[in-house]
Amino acid sequence: MLCCCNVVFIFYCLSILRAAKAAAGLTFDQIAQSIGVTNAYTAQLFMNQAQLKPLTAEKLKAVVPISDCDLLAMQRIPFRSFDPAIMQEPLVYRLVEAMQHYGNGLKLLVNEKKGDGIMSAIDMYVSLDVIKGTLDEDRIVITLNGKFLPHVEQLQSNNTVVVAHK
Repeated sequence: MLCCCNVVFIFYCLSILRAAKAAAGLTFDQIAQSIGVTNAYTAQLFMNQAQLKPLTAEKLKAVVPISDCDLLAMQRIPFRSFDPAIMQEPLVYRLVEAMQHYGNGLKLLVNEKKGDGIMSAIDMYVSLDVIKGTLDEDRIVITLNGKFLPHVEQLQSNNTVVVAHK
């Protein structure tokens, strides 16, 4: 049987990972709980958009029937990418729409509370939960917990390239 590390086509690789998840009969929440990461990070692992770390790989192998070859492929640094077709998927479109609608206000709030800076997408914890609303309706809660990165004044004395060339 072929494995992800032998196949060029990413879709084939992703189908192998999803088939292994289905064979385990586990949800992303259950896998995440078993391996000690967030549910969103777990989903990213199965989309080859996050790097599986060696200690987590051992835990994953214990709960999901993934071949050693595929586990090694998941441990490579991923080529994170964006397929423009994803924008046609309704949920993704609505998430982007929400950021377009609330983005300016969120930016003003971050600046007011922390100053000039951004929220890291690299040092970010993401999770998704379902809760009951006041009318007993299902509501989706997405938490983006990112490190604040202040913009810095670019002083010559702090420029390591200039300092190194003196």
